[in-house]
Amino acid sequence: MDSLRARVNALGLTLPSPSQPIANYINHVASHHQLFISGQIPLVDGKPAYVGRLGETLGDEEGVRAAELAALGLLAQLSDALGDDLSRLVRTLRLGVFIAASSDFQRHGMVANGASNLLVNVLGEKGRHVRTAIGVASLPAGVAVEVDAVFEVQP
Repeated sequence: MDSLRARVNALGLTLPSPSQPIANYINHVASHHQLFISGQIPLVDGKPAYVGRLGETLGDEEGVRAAELAALGLLAQLSDALGDDLSRLVRTLRLGVFIAASSDFQRHGMVANGASNLLVNVLGEKGRHVRTAIGVASLPAGVAVEVDAVFEVQP
């Protein structure tokens, strides 16, 4: 078995336990060979990290780290959904990156690269994806970044 957890560990990172929903939704749902994963925020020891807005209270590098940390949570959900069996992953289809930012912030793509780069570094070619990076006024728990994704999987 090709283990997602082992790939993350090989990069010197630790896959967290998948977070649990805090409202009336589920973490992931599979439909017609697609796996949809709910938005993930940056967490450290289960608590929100990188609270603030880019261009105001947080700098670009903090935004990149927040996006990477949120993507690590995304990978934890993917591992949970696939039973940690990466042989079931066909490819990453889409990554959505939501960035809490000031109205004049313009480096959304650079911040989103924190998440994109992690997916490609862990998943290789299966991690390449289309992406949308969107600036928003606020996000859950006041965090700077939230990511969601759609994957193509084998049953």
